[in-house]
Amino acid sequence: MFSSPLFLQMPSSMTDDQFFEFCQLNSDLKIERNKYGEISIMPPTGSETGNRNFNLSGQLYVWSETDGTGICFDSSTGFKLSTGAERSPDASWIKLDRWNTLTPKQQKKFAPICPDLVIELRSESDNLQSLKDKMLEYMQEPGIRLGLLIDRKNRHVYIYRPGENVECLESPEIVNCDDVLPGFVLQMGKIW
Repeated sequence: MFSSPLFLQMPSSMTDDQFFEFCQLNSDLKIERNKYGEISIMPPTGSETGNRNFNLSGQLYVWSETDGTGICFDSSTGFKLSTGAERSPDASWIKLDRWNTLTPKQQKKFAPICPDLVIELRSESDNLQSLKDKMLEYMQEPGIRLGLLIDRKNRHVYIYRPGENVECLESPEIVNCDDVLPGFVLQMGKIW
């Protein structure tokens, strides 16, 4: 098994349906496609990172169920961005009124929508600059309201908001997302 992402060049003629089928046939892999059609295959995370991501997703899920205004997604969910890229954030959330504008068919595949909230959790094999580039890509999308990049290695949380400078928190105990997700405060203790 490989320890860093594998990048593949594919024919530009691969349709969205063919890419979706390719991902389904290789469902044990986390696969993304950038706006240039380059496919990246990420290695599985280590157990520790998987546990931290589960804790992160669990906190988002509990808040989302209580709040009731949207739905959340795990790291295996793909979204089709307006640039043509297909991305899979580690955790994400979409307001119900935006989600419900999609047809049932669109909801079943890689939904053509960027979540309101995207969270990326840096694993040991992730290149920090690549993750920052991905976050900037999300910030260009219609509908995005908040992005969090959690760098466990350096204990930093980068906060992205459309049209604003990136904010960097060093070793925070909490990350308050209340301005976009009322009442959601991410507890960092079990994520560090």
